[in-house]
Amino acid sequence: MIRPKAKFEKDLANYSPVIFSKSIKITGLSLNAAQTKAGDLFIALAGAKTHGINFLDTAIKNGAVAVLTDSKIQLADQTIPIFRCENPRHEMGLIAAWFYDQPFSKLKSIGITGTNGKTTSASFVNQILKFHGYKTALLGTVLLEINDREFSAERTTPESIDLQSFAATAVESGVTHLVMEVSSHALALDRIVGAHFNVSAFTNLTQDHLDFHGTMANYFAAKCKLFESKLSDFAVINLDNDYGIKLKSILNIPATTVSVKNQTADYSVIDFNSKNNMLTLNLADEKITTEFNFLGSYNLENLLISVAITHQLGLSASEVAAAVKLLKPVSGRLEPITAGQNFTALVDYAHTPDAVANVLQTARQFTKGKIIAVLGCGGDRDASKRNPMGQALSKFSDVAIFTSDNPRSENAELILEQMTKGLTINSPSKVVVDRKSAIEYAVSVAGSNDCILVLGKGHEVGQEIDGVKHPFDDRLQLQTAILNAKTK
Repeated sequence: MIRPKAKFEKDLANYSPVIFSKSIKITGLSLNAAQTKAGDLFIALAGAKTHGINFLDTAIKNGAVAVLTDSKIQLADQTIPIFRCENPRHEMGLIAAWFYDQPFSKLKSIGITGTNGKTTSASFVNQILKFHGYKTALLGTVLLEINDREFSAERTTPESIDLQSFAATAVESGVTHLVMEVSSHALALDRIVGAHFNVSAFTNLTQDHLDFHGTMANYFAAKCKLFESKLSDFAVINLDNDYGIKLKSILNIPATTVSVKNQTADYSVIDFNSKNNMLTLNLADEKITTEFNFLGSYNLENLLISVAITHQLGLSASEVAAAVKLLKPVSGRLEPITAGQNFTALVDYAHTPDAVANVLQTARQFTKGKIIAVLGCGGDRDASKRNPMGQALSKFSDVAIFTSDNPRSENAELILEQMTKGLTINSPSKVVVDRKSAIEYAVSVAGSNDCILVLGKGHEVGQEIDGVKHPFDDRLQLQTAILNAKTK
């Protein structure tokens, strides 16, 4: 948890004498008993596997001065006051915003949601703003950043007390603009309560996370929460998917639209020359021409979203154009691996059926030889997308190599059975359970002008098997396999 350097001290009774019936001064907030500090209010929530209240002794030992938990919890008298409310998860966000003096009100905040494209879109927005001298903070899947200080990211969108603490640290550091990814889990689990966004954007919605949401309707409903007036002032909507069109039709906040396919959108592509990377865009009836050094129509969608956001925040069309040509890629997103080989090698985070299909079709556009792709599916996650991911791999690659991803508590071979069900796998395509061996096999069958794509994990630096995270970086493994093959 990133905490500001400044000392905050609040009396809980001033927040709500109904919830907090005693005057208790706190100097911090914590959700994790092990990370609790002296003076903290420890908030004990029900989790997927256990309840935070089971770690109360640790929180007290570490200096907690009070506890907030749900109304159902009954405990014997403790050495610190125990407060209860009906929905402590929701209340936690409001308490955190109050405790840190409403940091979102002191920032221009941008929230980006969608199945795919959040990380790249957020990175593009952050880079464009920084290019023009704004002090920014970035919060997302790959990393957390305040100005140019980087922190590791544990999840796409943190819990509300961590989010508010991060925002307060950003304010303390002189940041003016906060750019963040907003996951569907965060919206469903009230992690965004207490936050507010000047601009929120919707990238797309395709199959993912149905282990959590159950249905696509529930998944979409979670995403829609971001675009309620209590959370956002303005919306940027990508119309190049049916859910974007649907969202636009039910919005009750002002909005602008983007589209690669439809030039009637407010922000659209007029022309893109992939040979010299020159791009002409329509920006709300202003035309700009600039250079864009990224592949794939999905990256054009990501760019349009980023351009619309920054333009709506006040940058001129010419200012946007000047920054676009200098944009850099995100780690683990079509990231090239070079080790002197005579073929292309790329690592990408694609881990949904739609993303796998998109990245493989993009590779086809610039590959003269074979498309050789390595892909697995994560354990303890949406099992319903495994076979569609396998089908996409089989359909859009010449050599499909099915392997493990993060099996977690599941059996990797059983995951692969689900992934390959109904598929005909002919040599040189094959199933290779061990991911390192699968990457080595991909390199062994690659020839001049081919393209290897290792998909699914992108920027990740570990592989989780049976509760243990082992060091594993697709980029390093692919580079090593290429170098080893050259010495044979």
